[in-house]
Amino acid sequence: MIDIHAETIGPVSKIPSHVPRNSRTGKKVNQATGWRWIQRGCRGVKLESILVGGHRYTSLEALQRFAERATAAADGTSPLAASTPSARRKAHEKACRELDEARI
Repeated sequence: MIDIHAETIGPVSKIPSHVPRNSRTGKKVNQATGWRWIQRGCRGVKLESILVGGHRYTSLEALQRFAERATAAADGTSPLAASTPSARRKAHEKACRELDEARI
């Protein structure tokens, strides 16, 4: 959750200015990409945003959290990486077994 008192807030349209250019093509991230990250997400991770006065905002810190979580999902080091139903079921069953073994 974005904390408007502690984070650097800005409009979604400013996301491209805070994301490095593509190292291969040299292109900037399109504004539509920021909206897609908020609405649909990337690799099961959504970019946090807030709605204030009819305008959508995000924060630099939310962008950092999004990048870290999306990277972890891409690297397979996140529970979100279990993207298929069977993989999620197996991850759930494993977690239940570990909780049972720990008697939690």
